[in-house]
Amino acid sequence: LLFKEKPEAKKWIVLGADGKPKTYGRALYRYYWNRNHPEARAYYRKVVRFAVEKIKADLLHFDNYHVGPGWDDFSVRSFRTYLRERFPPERLAELGVKDLDSVRPPPPGSSGFLRRAFLDFSCRSLTESYRDMSRFARSLRKDVLIECNPGGVGSRIRPPVDHGRLLAGGEAFWDEGRPPGYAKGKLRSRIRTYKVARSLGNMAFAYTTTPLEAAESMAFNMDCLGCVCWFEYGKIVRKPGSREPVSETVLPFIRFFRTRRDLFRRAEPVADVAVLRSFPSQVFGPPRVAALTYAAEEALILSRIPFQIIYDRGLRDLGRYRILVLAGCPAMSQKQIRAVREYAKTGGRVCLIGPAATHDEWFLPRKRPAFEGVPRIESAARETLIRTVRKILGDGLSLSVEGPEGLCAELTTQPGRRLVHLVNYRSDGPVRDVKVRVRIPDGEAVKSVSLASPEHAKELEVPFGVARHFVEFTVPSVGIYEIAVVEF
Repeated sequence: LLFKEKPEAKKWIVLGADGKPKTYGRALYRYYWNRNHPEARAYYRKVVRFAVEKIKADLLHFDNYHVGPGWDDFSVRSFRTYLRERFPPERLAELGVKDLDSVRPPPPGSSGFLRRAFLDFSCRSLTESYRDMSRFARSLRKDVLIECNPGGVGSRIRPPVDHGRLLAGGEAFWDEGRPPGYAKGKLRSRIRTYKVARSLGNMAFAYTTTPLEAAESMAFNMDCLGCVCWFEYGKIVRKPGSREPVSETVLPFIRFFRTRRDLFRRAEPVADVAVLRSFPSQVFGPPRVAALTYAAEEALILSRIPFQIIYDRGLRDLGRYRILVLAGCPAMSQKQIRAVREYAKTGGRVCLIGPAATHDEWFLPRKRPAFEGVPRIESAARETLIRTVRKILGDGLSLSVEGPEGLCAELTTQPGRRLVHLVNYRSDGPVRDVKVRVRIPDGEAVKSVSLASPEHAKELEVPFGVARHFVEFTVPSVGIYEIAVVEF
């Protein structure tokens, strides 16, 4: 129907390497459009204007933000422009590109410089389109909120979606991945999605249909419970495509989030460790590179060590962390290397796992590794990494929690207190007698420790002890979710 109204819209379609339109799964009548095509952008600006000015929308949702440029004429021209603006002719010639006017995007699965450049171009294009729509919407009304659906944070960066760049354009994004749980000794969680969202000033929206999903979002998300229901075809249901109503078991968690706003509002995560997700390493390098990063993140999650996931731009603000973990980061630019060295000069500790800075930002080998001579761990085995982190920090971890695997923790701070969020992913009942130790900020004295949860009506005081710079206490039981509130 759109083609009847706007025949020129056929030029906006993203084409695959085979020259055919990219379609929406089995819905072959639905085409993805090139979000950077100038005519398409002009058309969608009219849609945005209608939503902001006529409907008075509070929030705009940009769906399916996971398809970037393709092999259509506009994408090809834009890719050539990207190369021309980013590289001088002599540099392109060195990289094997001699006739820029004949360059086309390489096919998926190919290797070499042009393929790497196209992957970066794809991420950049998607980011620019989202930022452009956000800026236009806010030029109409400053307080309109913007969010998109690029999918959650997975095991690696997958172009054209680079959350580290994309999310700067809005306030929230969607994760429609598998629900959390713990089975057969394996943890499945959305913790990475929530940590990335929080570090980039975003909320994450996920379907909150169970108490565990609600607990996970309260603990790790940025003051957001997620999507607790869905209005579709005249009915309120638990999520899209479902005929089931909202579960009664979730209601106490929704009520708790609403009535205990003091526990979530303006709370900031405390992190001792930063783990870098390096774009050129994960995207241009072999799969084992990204696997090292993922394994390091998983080890810290399972060991309940306060950490944050950062992307390349996060290297500008390393001062807030005590350890930087470079796990699977062989490709780094000179600017990034300087940032790491400056961090180390000012007292930051760097933990290398596998090769680091052996290649430049285009995955071209360096004559000498930038961190030659710096001690490194050759594998991301959980025990080795955690032992190294504990050795570096000595007795200084901001949070220590003793409990079985499947019990996860997040530490947040508010003026005058620290909050320990405990989430039990296990399905075999409550976790008993969880020992907790929290580092006391300089100049503070502990006044009280109490427990709050959707699973008990009243806040419970618990006894505590102070040893040197730490407060220690025991949480008698964690059903699904407990918050330990340390007041100073």
